[in-house]
Amino acid sequence: MRFENTYVELPENFYARVAPAGAPAPELLAWNDELAAQLGLSALKADREKLVQIFAGNELLPGAEPIALAYAGHQFGNFVPQLGDGRALLLGELLDTDGQRFDVQLKGSGQTPYSRRGDGRAALGPVIREYLVSEAMYRMGVPTTRALAAVRTGEWVVRDGRLPGGVLTRVAASHIRVGTFEYFAARRDQAALQTLTDYAIKRHYPEAAEADSPAVAFFGKVVEAQARLVAQWMGLGFIHGVMNTDNTSISGETIDYGPCAFMDEFDYHKVFSSIDQMGRYAYGRQGSIAHWNLARLAECLMLLGDPQALFEEQLALFQPMFEDEFARRLAAKLGLESVQKGDEELITAWLQVMQDGELDYTLSFRQLADRVGGQDNAVFGDFEPRWHARLRQQTLSADQVREQMNSVNPLFIPRNHQIERVIDAAIEGDLAPFEELRSVLQEPFDDQPGFESYAEPPSMSERVTETFCGT
Repeated sequence: MRFENTYVELPENFYARVAPAGAPAPELLAWNDELAAQLGLSALKADREKLVQIFAGNELLPGAEPIALAYAGHQFGNFVPQLGDGRALLLGELLDTDGQRFDVQLKGSGQTPYSRRGDGRAALGPVIREYLVSEAMYRMGVPTTRALAAVRTGEWVVRDGRLPGGVLTRVAASHIRVGTFEYFAARRDQAALQTLTDYAIKRHYPEAAEADSPAVAFFGKVVEAQARLVAQWMGLGFIHGVMNTDNTSISGETIDYGPCAFMDEFDYHKVFSSIDQMGRYAYGRQGSIAHWNLARLAECLMLLGDPQALFEEQLALFQPMFEDEFARRLAAKLGLESVQKGDEELITAWLQVMQDGELDYTLSFRQLADRVGGQDNAVFGDFEPRWHARLRQQTLSADQVREQMNSVNPLFIPRNHQIERVIDAAIEGDLAPFEELRSVLQEPFDDQPGFESYAEPPSMSERVTETFCGT
């Protein structure tokens, strides 16, 4: 195993070379054996002390060239011309067992030139949250960055008070964002913008290079990837919380789990993030925000010379693709083999049932699956006979419908109150709750006898109504 780093081969204004600050007394909290094997890193586990030193930032693996990436971004609609990795370092890239290239990044490893007066550190709580949520998303089939390791640093960071510090090792197809393109577009650096576009095409969408207008074809691929991704989020009741352009990956992965959350009771207008005072990134607005972010990418790419109309044609495809993907996913969650005429009205009626009844989003689908074939005492009102009538139009048996529904509707999700409980215990040095929740979330669709409590929504006293980004 040896790191590569193709991003270092780009011009120096794309990044800053920075050494990780290290940690005084690191302790390994979590190591992802499966992901390590995929990346060819399994042998590191043989020396636990060396392992923790590497992923605390105290020691570098061969070939690692730590860099902080430069990017800009629209944050809550306001453009900031320079952001960049303020508390993260890209160590390098590894090819997995299938030959796919992945970035390996330390998050919480100390200050960089882009820290903007921040300490460059991460508190333990956000490290644990991102580890659990990103791995849960992966298990539910959502494109996402992944967590390789979590380390407690042995030092304190100051937020509202003193909190134990941590470092997350994050793995991603890349860390190129819409904001990366904005960084060079804001400077009217057409040469750098072309270099970045060529690099992104080669790394993520090589087929676009053969098109008459590679930049337009590349944009179309990003549009498609984002339409699919956000539809998947919403199908699971997931709210990203801070869909700034600097948190929008051109690879179509979920990136930057800050004030994210899964809904308990369904609310189309649900907001968790403490900094989203106007509801810009509410659950039901995520599709329109993704469209807005893609328009910002189009503005950058137009500087390369292709006509605006070509980008507008690609951008216009987002809404129908997003709506079709969302309808397809909701139809599958309702046990439908395909989307037929009238199904979108049925889907809307189901969402209205959950909205009006303030029903738990995740469990309601599982409870509905238990109603397949039932005729008496409709639990879900007028919706239920309509739904049963639609199911009878299919050739699937009741058991087959129930099996399909339970294969796409998770029973276990990383609920906010459970994550908070795990974080509180970890701060006190007790990792048993973290390990147990981590294990449960590895099989989100399966019944797990003895762990039923992890599927339950919070009591009134356990509800978490506000989440924080951790910076």
